[in-house]
Amino acid sequence: MKHFAALHAIPEPGFAEVKTSAYLAQALTAAGYAVTTGIGGTGVVGVLNGGKPGKTVMVRADMDALVHSIGGKDTAVHSCGHDAHCSVVLTMAEAVAADVKGGATFPGRLKILFQPAEEKLTGALSVIEAGAVADVDIALGFHLRPIQEAKMGQATPALYHGASYILEAAVTGTTAHGARPHLGVNAIDAATAVVNAVNAIHMNPVVPWTAKTTKLQAGGASLNAIPDRADMAFDLRAQDNGVMEELIETVKRSIEAGAATVGAKATVTVKGGVPAAEYDLGLVKVAREAIARVLGANGVLDPIVSPGGEDFHFFAKKIPGLRAAYIGLGCDLTPGLHHPEMKFNTAALPDGVSILYEMLQGVWVE
Repeated sequence: MKHFAALHAIPEPGFAEVKTSAYLAQALTAAGYAVTTGIGGTGVVGVLNGGKPGKTVMVRADMDALVHSIGGKDTAVHSCGHDAHCSVVLTMAEAVAADVKGGATFPGRLKILFQPAEEKLTGALSVIEAGAVADVDIALGFHLRPIQEAKMGQATPALYHGASYILEAAVTGTTAHGARPHLGVNAIDAATAVVNAVNAIHMNPVVPWTAKTTKLQAGGASLNAIPDRADMAFDLRAQDNGVMEELIETVKRSIEAGAATVGAKATVTVKGGVPAAEYDLGLVKVAREAIARVLGANGVLDPIVSPGGEDFHFFAKKIPGLRAAYIGLGCDLTPGLHHPEMKFNTAALPDGVSILYEMLQGVWVE
């Protein structure tokens, strides 16, 4: 792939993708797109008019790398494949622009979005708040998949991410001397009650969901003092947005009630998160047909359900009427996403280019 090596060599964390965005903006400009930079911080948007009235179709790729501790040093690494996403979308964008230069037309406008900070789960929101997606009718995206989900020569027309949210709780008791615990309220006892209360939650088992305690910090330098503060965090997952809304409220109540059982109080904050995927079934059909044209019928996988989160899904949630589709591309990726030694077969990237190109053709003739 023409662009992959260059992008792989300049990994940058979320909202710091300066070199990456400059490279992508320059390439889009050279291809003939009207380019705007600084979208939502470091985002890049390129627009190409098709020459006929029609929809605005956006193809989005995330840009940011992850930061890993390697040899005791924080190091940015493209361990989630966003360099591959950018190279695929950029190459596809260049192919469409070449078609237009050769006299081809298509209905509406093609908008290419290189989005910052997906790993922070706030990049899509920053782009939306900047107004860059307000005119979009259709949003398309994709992600490389680990070998456990999809192998080389395979792709799914619908990658259903789940909703993922983080809650934080400050549990407050009353400090006291360790010899007189009856005069205090032990925040650790309260936190233990909170953990048990959250673990006792029951939701509809038909929809996959989980709620886990992922942080519990309490106590200080004085080991003979009853601690009056515990800080906690909870990871919530659900495959349905309605279930997630119910789960958030249920966990809040459980935290507050658990702390109250020993006389403590809990203040709960929703730190943030992302919604579950909601796709347009007509676009999923377009994606399935595009994959079949490129990889053959045997290369088309069933929809894949993943508990992982993805901020792409804010586009359909926040923009009224926007239709979305998001595919997963097999590439023999091992040992897994977010592993600092992640690797994959780059021969899959041209397949990604062709599938997205075919999806656009299908969208334009809907």
